[in-house]
Amino acid sequence: MSTTTHNTYHDGGVQSLGFQPEGSRATVGVVQPGTYRFDTGAPERMTVVAGTLEVRLAAEGGWSTHPKGTVFEVPGNSSFEVRAASPSAYLCEFL
Repeated sequence: MSTTTHNTYHDGGVQSLGFQPEGSRATVGVVQPGTYRFDTGAPERMTVVAGTLEVRLAAEGGWSTHPKGTVFEVPGNSSFEVRAASPSAYLCEFL
């Protein structure tokens, strides 16, 4: 049986539930309207499951738009920013 964890970031602007499907690690979460910065340890694959997220990877500098159903990857040991104009949701898989 896996353990589910709850994380709250940026004064509640981003909340996620962590779980371990089939030995891997993942989170599902909700992003409230705003702009938020995160640091990564492991590489991450992010799938937008509702709404739209704009993303700025530290290594690239510019913003890219990711509507529902799209995927972006974040390198390990880096940082990225996300911004949402309306509540949005994601699945984050740690690679």
